[in-house]
Amino acid sequence: MPAGPWGRGAVNIFQQLMVKPWQVEQGAIVEQLDERTFAQATPKVGLRLFLVVIMVLFSLMLSAYIERRVFSDWNSLSLPWLLWLNTAILIASSVAMHYGLVNARRGKVDGVKAGLSAGGVLAFAFLAGQLLAWQELVTSGYSVTMDPANAFFYMLTGLHGIHVIGGLVAWGRTMAKVRRGLDVGQVRMSVDLCAFYWHFLLLIWLILFALMLLT
Repeated sequence: MPAGPWGRGAVNIFQQLMVKPWQVEQGAIVEQLDERTFAQATPKVGLRLFLVVIMVLFSLMLSAYIERRVFSDWNSLSLPWLLWLNTAILIASSVAMHYGLVNARRGKVDGVKAGLSAGGVLAFAFLAGQLLAWQELVTSGYSVTMDPANAFFYMLTGLHGIHVIGGLVAWGRTMAKVRRGLDVGQVRMSVDLCAFYWHFLLLIWLILFALMLLT
């Protein structure tokens, strides 16, 4: 006897319930993940994992800094005025990198070149300013071996400077791609990663500078 409408509906519902979710359009799901998730997000995921490691490293250094300063031999140094100027330069560098990213998303190659160029030049200026600040402290008698506070200052600012140099290596590769005349779509990911890294370095520096000012 042929099943009525209610019987056929019950059979269809039963069949849908018995289907295993992981077997539904498995090929389509894998293809979608391959094309959209892995191909596009892998560089960003890798950078974020790297930044987590850096954040942990600086967190450990700052914890040691806070705990060490309670001892009697700690003599806080007077921060050079150049650090204020360097902070403003690093902020401007981060803004310039973001300007390049905005233009990359809009497909404007001239804006990308301008933003990246300004961001890189300002980053070099920041490093030069940090070296001048070190020189000023050494000339004033604040050597690295004179006091634990001095040692922590040179260590924290030096470690941050090393990461800025690492960012400039990636920046140089991105600039080379842009100057070779590659399509904006081909360099957009690199510009995105550079801007994200610059914002992170700015955040780290603002935390370091604020903590040194407060202590």
